[in-house]
Order: sequence, then C-alpha cells, then structure tokens
Amino acid sequence: MVTNDLELQLKTLPNTPGVYQYFDKNDTILYIGKAKNLKKRVSSYFTKNHDYGKTKVLVKKISSIKHIVVATEMDALLLENNLIKKYKPRYNILLKDDKTYPWICIKKEAFPRVFLTRKVIKDGSEYFGPYTSVRTAKALLSLVKELYQLRTCVYDLSQKNIESGKYKVCLEYHIKNCKGACEGLQHEVDYLQDINAIRNIIKGNFKDALQHFKGLMMRYADNYEFEEAHKIKEKIDLLSNYQAKSTVVNPSISNVDVFSIISDESFAYVNFFKIMNGAIIQSHTSEIKKKLDESDKHLLELSIIEIRQRFNSESKEIYVPFKVNVGDEIKVTIPKQGDKKHIVDLSLRNAKYYRQERFKQIKIVDPGRHTKRIMAQMQKDLRLPNEPRHIECFDNSNIQGTNPVAACVVFKDGKPSKKDYRKYNIKTVVGPDDFSSMEEVVHRRYKRLLDEEQELPQLIVIDGGKGQLSSALKSLNVLGLRKKIAIIGIAKRLEEIFYPDDPIPLYLDKKSETLKIIQQLRNEAHRFAITFHRNKRSKSAIQTELEQIPGIGKQTVENLLKHFKSAKRVSQASLKDIEKIIGLSRATKVYSYYNKK
Repeated sequence: MVTNDLELQLKTLPNTPGVYQYFDKNDTILYIGKAKNLKKRVSSYFTKNHDYGKTKVLVKKISSIKHIVVATEMDALLLENNLIKKYKPRYNILLKDDKTYPWICIKKEAFPRVFLTRKVIKDGSEYFGPYTSVRTAKALLSLVKELYQLRTCVYDLSQKNIESGKYKVCLEYHIKNCKGACEGLQHEVDYLQDINAIRNIIKGNFKDALQHFKGLMMRYADNYEFEEAHKIKEKIDLLSNYQAKSTVVNPSISNVDVFSIISDESFAYVNFFKIMNGAIIQSHTSEIKKKLDESDKHLLELSIIEIRQRFNSESKEIYVPFKVNVGDEIKVTIPKQGDKKHIVDLSLRNAKYYRQERFKQIKIVDPGRHTKRIMAQMQKDLRLPNEPRHIECFDNSNIQGTNPVAACVVFKDGKPSKKDYRKYNIKTVVGPDDFSSMEEVVHRRYKRLLDEEQELPQLIVIDGGKGQLSSALKSLNVLGLRKKIAIIGIAKRLEEIFYPDDPIPLYLDKKSETLKIIQQLRNEAHRFAITFHRNKRSKSAIQTELEQIPGIGKQTVENLLKHFKSAKRVSQASLKDIEKIIGLSRATKVYSYYNKK
C-alpha cells in the first residue's frame, strides 16, 4: 500500500537519469538503484505484481524515497556503484573481494628495482596488475630476471653516492645477475632502456624486445662473438616461448576487456579477461549473491564498472555476450563469429567451470546451501508453487500382464530416501493395463498417507506420458488432492515433461540439474519396480515347481521354503531332513519326485 507521502514523492520524481534510494521508517537505507528514467523505474516498484518474495518484502518496508539526478545513465551507474560500496544496503548485491592481489612494481628511484608486492604506495612508482594468480605474476617476473640483469639491493644509488664509492658490488654482480651499477659499472641510461623494455613485456608487448635481442644477436655473430650470440639466442627462445604460451587469440586483439556471466536462482558468476596483444594477462571470476532476482544485464553492468575500477583498466573497448549500457566512452562489442567470439566463449566457459567448482566445494562444506540452490532451481525450472523438498515417483512393471507390480520411490532434498520406498502388488487390474495400474497404486498410496495423517509430497513424478499422468490425476481428484500436490509425467523417448491440462510438453536443458534429478528419480523407480517384479516371478516359478509334486499343497511348500530357503536346497536334502519338517508320508513324495528327476 502506498502512503500519501510516498504517493507525493512518486508524482514529483523527474523523467531523467539518476540514482534512487529507499529508506524504511527508521530512516535506514534499504536499497540503491539507478535508472534511465527515475519516474518510470521507481513507480514500477509500486504498480507491478512482484513474483519474487524479497521484492515484495522490500516494497512493504519502503517509507521514503530520495533521488539524485545525473547527466547520463553511465553517471548513474558509477554513482550507484559508489553509493552501494559506501552504505552497503541490505537489499543490494555487494561486489566485494577481500583478497589482496599481487602487483609488479617498477620503483620510482635511480636504477629502478622491479619486484612483486601486495601494497600499493602512491609515491610515483609504476604498478602493473593486480594479478589474480600469484603464479602468473611470479612467472612473468622470473622471465624478466632471466632476460635482464637488474639490481635487487635497496641502496640509494644517487650519482653522489656512486661517485663517492659508498657501496661495493655484492654476490649478485659476481654471478652475473647484476651489472654493478652501485660502483658505476653500468650507466643509468642503459639501465633505463632495459626498464622500458620490461615495461612493454609486462604490458604484453613482446615485439620491441624481440627485435632488440635479434639485432644484438646478429651484431655479436658478425663480430664472431658466438658465445655471446648464443646467450642472446637463448633469451630470444625464452621470450618467444613465453609469448606462444600466453597468446590464445589473434595477436591483433589488443587492450580489450572481456566479460561474461552465468547465473542460477541464487547466484551469478562474472568472468573477466584482460587481453593485450592476443594474450590474456589477467583473469578473474566473481561470485555474486542475488538479493532481488536481479537480471543478468543489471548484474553484468554493475560488475563491469566495479571490476574495471578494481583492476585499474583503461581499455576503451569491451567484448560481452549481450548488449549492456556502460556509457559512450567505452565501445561495447558483441562478437558473432571468429576470434572475438572465441574469446567471449572462452570467458563464458571459465565462468561455468568456476561455478561447477563452487558447487563441489559448497556440497562438501555447506550442504544446506547446496540443497537450497538445487531446490530453488527445480522450483523455477518446473514452474512449481513450492520447492520440491519431498518428491515421489511411480513406475509399473509386468510382462504380458503376469505378476503386475508397481513401485514408489521417494527423494527428500534431492536425495533418495530408501526407507520410504514402497512396492505394490496390483490387485484390481487384470491383464497388461498400465493406466489402470497407475490409477490403483496412486490411490492406494495417498489414501494411506491421508488416513495415517502423514506428510504429503510437494511433487509427484509419473514415469510415462499423458496416459499414465491422466490415470494418476483421476486418483488425486477422487482423494481431493488435485490442487494440493503438483504432478508431472516424464516420457522416456525425448525426456518430455508433461503437465495436467497442457498439451505442449516442457523440454529441459539436457545438462540441467533439474532434469538429472528427474531422470535419477525415474531410473530409480524403474530399477526398484523391475527388481521387485523379477523377485516375484522367480518366487512364483519356484513355488510352481514344488506345487507340481502330487499330494503337496501350498502350506507344505511354504513350510519347506521357510526351512530350506530355496527349492534347490529342498531337492538336495535327505529324506530324513525333509521328514523332520513335513512328516514321512509327504517327505517320501518330495524326495521321490526330485530323485526320479
């Protein structure tokens, strides 16, 4: 219900881009959002019927609205991101990352050092990164140190200190890791040329460094200094090998950010690539917990802004799988084919792999969250009113109408609950009639649950198509459960999901977890029914053989099987042993029957 104050605030909102803030009666900020048109966006919260529960709760709590008008939608997106980080509202997703990532630092000093650090100090030094993988950063630093002789000491190598002879060369000089700048054995101009080459390599530009080394190698070779030329050749091979390993797409793709997203009912996963000269120099995947059933587009736009800020990206172009609004200053490309499409697909694959790994970890450390996610996904995929925490699946089994049986298997929280499995002998149906058999067993199952006041399932799965589903529905109608329990049928050939009163089946993604659980249910019900049917036929065959003995009735057969456990053991028993169970007269008939055979 909209109060008079809120109604007045809604009427006076402008039709311009901006950021809106919702507050509760205690003046606590609940939610921050951005809009291309403030009036339309904010009004929609109070005029729409929201399917998502948390959105309904949010709207009920809103007591007042504040807004900030900005010039463009991009400005609104940036402001929204900054305000969310500042105020951390309850109903906003928060793109946070507690990790401290490593950087490669080129220190601002005479004869600059190059080293790995997790602290960024604003002293004019250059910082490259951050690197989401420490291994990647160390590998790059190791390559730099293999190619160039850099100092590692912390001396103040000012011209005055060098000329006064304040420092002496150390072990690093003697093992040829350093050229001895502390004693003036290397000019700063030469050292800075190496630093410039290192800067390009870190940025992913190997071309200049390769040309320099190739020219140097040829000069050594022309002067017959083959040992030195060979050393340079080893550096060229090292650099070329590193470049080949890091290049994953067309080298002409340079200075581009790539983003992709995959999401489920509760979480979204955004992958980010930084590409320089065809090489992925940064890769990062963020997990985002949804708060208000946010769309992939909204989540990706927020993530692009946040991740680019976090990784200090100044790329003028981004590749994404669908259209996003991130301002006019950034070129948005949605590749359709070729190398650009390949790199977006690779990003999406990384997001999927990350999601799968998180699922495996969560299943171990937080099974409750794993179960809730699966149940929420099943509810959404199958269009159910409630999470299917308790599911029951039915299957029939008979061979040309003989020994007809049925099975009911039970899954709770997505897992088999074998103690709740039930098997049924079909009593009222003559011949191979799957439809009538299904009608009978569903009626017997839920009549008993109602009589005993036991818990009813949220979902019934019928192994079969429209015919079996209709038969099961007849029983639910008779019991008054038609609207109380959701019911679906699954046809085996194309894995079609059928709903009551809906002629068009639902086709789930073949890789979806929902379909896998439905298939597992169906297969388990089939296995359980077949096993029961096989055992019944076997027992029936054994009993038929014993009952063929003249003068032997059903009670005698039962007494023999109860003691000997099988017909085979009866056939192998001595007359004396059989006599102890059924007496001499009948024992003689049984013993004679098997020994004559």
